[in-house]
Amino acid sequence: MHRKLTGKVVIATHNSGKLREMRELLGPFGIEATSAGELGLPVPAETGRMFSENAAIKAHAAAKATGLPALSDDSGLCVEALDCAPGLFSADWAVNKDFGPAMEKVERELLRRGALAPEDRRAWFVSALVIAWPDGHEELFEGRVHGRVVWPPRGEKGFGYDPMFMPDGSDHTFGEMSAEEKHGIDWLAAPDNALSHRARAFVALARACLEAR
Repeated sequence: MHRKLTGKVVIATHNSGKLREMRELLGPFGIEATSAGELGLPVPAETGRMFSENAAIKAHAAAKATGLPALSDDSGLCVEALDCAPGLFSADWAVNKDFGPAMEKVERELLRRGALAPEDRRAWFVSALVIAWPDGHEELFEGRVHGRVVWPPRGEKGFGYDPMFMPDGSDHTFGEMSAEEKHGIDWLAAPDNALSHRARAFVALARACLEAR
């Protein structure tokens, strides 16, 4: 039985871009959101071996520290030709939270392996969303979007690896898309058409744990 989320939630992140997206997604449901970063909470060690495990670690840590339900996303870019790297270590490839060097590393590794053609650059984004309550209850929802990586990076919107990821069916990278294009959800007509990995996970979460105003 799913538990409903109401009132206030802590977004278990210190990433301003991720916080912005989560607030945009939660907006239609009247949920007040603060973040672990805004509250000055420490960043827990992400020792999991799957996105879902790391999301749970962050969500439970924030819920325990605040006494509030906590929502966490753990996500990353998986490149097929790189044996699914950077994957769980997507954020670790950045330098002082600058993803320019991380994207350069992806391109460098692809070139080293001779992955030049578009069909050799298949990739996908994964998002695992976990809601944890102070009593230990949790809910897990996952989403992914397939596409390919491109070079050079295109666009200055979004964050992370967005400028080098082009989802299937689009001629634009996530970095070139507005927030509405990337993860806007038409709740009335076609919620299943949500594009981004985070939006797809959020649709499942909302159906289970949220109620529209």
